[in-house]
Amino acid sequence: MSGERLGVGVIGAHAWAESAHLPGYHAYDRARLVAICDTVEERARAMAEKFGIERVYTDHREMLRDPDVQMVDVCTPTDTHLPLSLDAIRAGKHVLSEKPLAHDAADAFMAAREAERAGVRTKLGFTFRYSPAIRQIQAWIKDGTLGEIFHVHGLEQNSQFLDPHFPLRQVPQGADFGTLIPSSIVGYGSHLIDLVRWCAGDYAQVIGSMRNFIPERVVRGYEGLQRIQVEDGTVALVEFESGAQGMLQTSYIAVGNYPGVELRVYGSRGAAVARLVEENGVAETLRFATPDAVEFQEVKLPESALPPGTTLHTPWPELYYRNLVRHFVDEILDGTPAECTFYDGAKSQEAVNAIVQSHVERRWVSLPLYPQATPALKETRA
Repeated sequence: MSGERLGVGVIGAHAWAESAHLPGYHAYDRARLVAICDTVEERARAMAEKFGIERVYTDHREMLRDPDVQMVDVCTPTDTHLPLSLDAIRAGKHVLSEKPLAHDAADAFMAAREAERAGVRTKLGFTFRYSPAIRQIQAWIKDGTLGEIFHVHGLEQNSQFLDPHFPLRQVPQGADFGTLIPSSIVGYGSHLIDLVRWCAGDYAQVIGSMRNFIPERVVRGYEGLQRIQVEDGTVALVEFESGAQGMLQTSYIAVGNYPGVELRVYGSRGAAVARLVEENGVAETLRFATPDAVEFQEVKLPESALPPGTTLHTPWPELYYRNLVRHFVDEILDGTPAECTFYDGAKSQEAVNAIVQSHVERRWVSLPLYPQATPALKETRA
């Protein structure tokens, strides 16, 4: 491990940057917070002062010309992820983007190919891949502890939008409020789709059911209650190329604590359940069972499984993003294998698109939707 530090420029100075992204870079001694950019200068200056960031920009193109910025973090509203990421790639910068990278998987695959051609590293902000419990399950899959994987279930059940007066965020520009608008399957489901694929491999077929449960609610940017057919909940069945089966459920209105993620993996030699729910001051729990001892027992992970300076009492956004940041910085500086790349983001969005299509057409949909994804890109998958 070299003593080099990676110069980072962050685009976006809103709440998620403040609670997750910026603390991650600030805490890691191999990262150097060179610049922050926001269209509102006061926001950017406040974050620069709080986290010791060297320079403030209001135009991302100007920041991309800064030679000290080697990697760009796109932490902005959804519709801006793709154009900002492409600008960073074309400027020769490594780039981390919040999810989703694009509304259509074809655009995400295009961005992954551009990054490959430019020779830059990419990472999608799939926060929950960097949960210590999730990473332990992934290690058990790789080393054979769980055996052949039979079933993988991903659940994300939250109730933030059960109250119709809680403002709905990031409705796509120009959306038809009278047509079902995919929402929880994009905002929350993309995480689950990625986690489940990480455990069981590529999808072969999906079928999904989507529904609006709260017909009127406050929408950010609009006055009063709006009648809007936003998708509040999705349930999907999955068949994998490996032969394994899966189930996904994501919800805006199922009572439970945020983030409310649960991953269940059942194999021939054992089963594991990671529950990423911040309860009683603890960010997550991990349980394990075997065919000979079928009762699930809690697993205590060693301190080394957590990012330095954190415990399971650290708020989950900071805990997971510290892990994500240190992995990406190390990948860039040390040339270690890429993980959770734009290609993985494209594969997640491809499955989202397929689930939406299956709901609309009321049938199973086969994957891949985009078989032209190149072999070179496929090899970047962890």
